[in-house]
Amino acid sequence: MLLKIDSINTFYGPSQAIHGVSFDIGNREVVALLGRNGAGKSTTLRSIMGLNPVASGTIAFDGQDISRLSPQAISRMGITLVPETRDPFVLLTVKENIMLGYRPGSPYTLDRLMDLFPLLAELLKKKGGELSGGQQQMMVMARGLAMGPRVLLLDEPSQGLAPIMVKAVASVLKQLKGEDLTLLLVEQNLSMALEIADRVVVLENGSVADTFTSEEGRSNPARLEQYLAVH
Repeated sequence: MLLKIDSINTFYGPSQAIHGVSFDIGNREVVALLGRNGAGKSTTLRSIMGLNPVASGTIAFDGQDISRLSPQAISRMGITLVPETRDPFVLLTVKENIMLGYRPGSPYTLDRLMDLFPLLAELLKKKGGELSGGQQQMMVMARGLAMGPRVLLLDEPSQGLAPIMVKAVASVLKQLKGEDLTLLLVEQNLSMALEIADRVVVLENGSVADTFTSEEGRSNPARLEQYLAVH
């Protein structure tokens, strides 16, 4: 397995957010991390990235324990997080935003990224703060890819977007699925997540409640609804 999360526990101050979470992701696999708001999905991504260090348990990347490494070290090893907050550099141009983290040797050159994100090709000279939410989302996804990651962590890429932009983001993710890239996707758009992912991991109250293939999720929607329905 390329990424193995084993019994991690993560806290915010005295409050425990993640309780013994364990799952793994194979090379070039796409895994969707699903659950209600507050289930611990974003915290799991932040724990993998080292932004919320785990109190116990281990996270192994390509056989190496990264549980106590800094976010910078984890990034250099080949893991990139695209946060739900997007965090564009509003005064930099789109091109500058994208290429800010470009690493020599990354397969995602500017030309390659414009093939993936054609909507950005005409916006390269615009400031990051001048873009719509959907355009910003594509820009930060492109910025993450420019780093040449082996694992891309995506936190709610379709959140708050117009339907046409949701389709555009989904189209990019489908293309990425065929690349030499591993994806861990947190997504509230259930149909999009099941269409793109190979497997699903469901979190409930900071713990893994269920795991199954996307095909099983599509054929038995009640299995997911019991975890995602609002009570």
